[in-house]
Amino acid sequence: MDRDLLAAGAVGRTTEPGAHVSAAVAPAGLPTNPWEKWGWVFASIWLVFLVYPVIAVVESDASTGVKVLAFACIVAFAVANVMGYASHRRVWLHLAAMVVLAVATIPVIGISAISYTPYLAMLSALALPAPAWKWAVGFWAATPLLSLLGIDGFPPYFFLTIWPVMLGGVMLRIFGERERVAHEAQQQLAMVAERERVARDVHDVIGHSLTAMSVKAELAARLVDADPARAKAELESIQATARQALAEVRATVGGLRAGNLEAELATLPRVLDDAGIETTVAGTVADTDPRHRALLAWVLRESVTNVVRHARAQSVVIELGPHGIAVTDDGAGCAGVEGNGLRGMRERVAGAGGTLEISAATPGTRIQVALP
Repeated sequence: MDRDLLAAGAVGRTTEPGAHVSAAVAPAGLPTNPWEKWGWVFASIWLVFLVYPVIAVVESDASTGVKVLAFACIVAFAVANVMGYASHRRVWLHLAAMVVLAVATIPVIGISAISYTPYLAMLSALALPAPAWKWAVGFWAATPLLSLLGIDGFPPYFFLTIWPVMLGGVMLRIFGERERVAHEAQQQLAMVAERERVARDVHDVIGHSLTAMSVKAELAARLVDADPARAKAELESIQATARQALAEVRATVGGLRAGNLEAELATLPRVLDDAGIETTVAGTVADTDPRHRALLAWVLRESVTNVVRHARAQSVVIELGPHGIAVTDDGAGCAGVEGNGLRGMRERVAGAGGTLEISAATPGTRIQVALP
């Protein structure tokens, strides 16, 4: 039985119909669904309405022995109903048993046996797999109409009790399934967002590190004959950069890495200097909003990486302020096409409620980020 669907009406957590997970096979660390253990309580509460067939038996003209048998059928009906919620694998068997027991009391209580239909409809709605539950509930909802065939003894107002109860079971099932779909959609969106985060962070880390290593390798190649000691130092720096990049990728995938603006301001000018680009920094980390420093570190890293890769610039000016950052180079200017790095930068800035503008300088390109 899909008791998780039943739980949707009470605890807001659902699973696929028929995809019940028992406590014995539930993954370690997951909380146990209370309906696993206490679902039978829900069914037991509604047994109070079996007072109607009980009264009908008491008021019947049957012999004492027949009445005792009728009472036994009612008790067995109640037990089968509760077990239907407690044993999802045998719900069809329990429904069949309930039908047989209800029919067995018809010779004693007559048309009052219709009072069993809400129990059959509720269990069908909450326990049967799709689409069988819809046909079953429809059948049980139509059964009380037999009382309109001129059979005496069934109060018409009882429809006001039977059908709302059936409708309640249907609503629990539908709301549970809709919530399950919404929950799965939220999980998918969260997964996509996490993938985008990892892709964006890995791109920024690897892109910057590979650019730095490429610049250092070119510099080492030029110095290998003229200054072997300096070339050796650059090669050792490449090794250190590779190790740092590997550590950053691992931390990024695990969601543990955050940008460090102070560290970026310390290391990026050296990368620019190795590429033959002069760096000017206006402002300090203290001038920036502490809430946005991690984001500004990512923006600064990606902006400088793009300058080294594409700008063919001679100088870069980095401006820090309380409302954001600006990076201006005197290179070849905007290419007009944004790559993954700039798109990732826009996403980060937009997520913080800020804006990113890329404009042409004279000469070169200016990237400006404004944050609230």
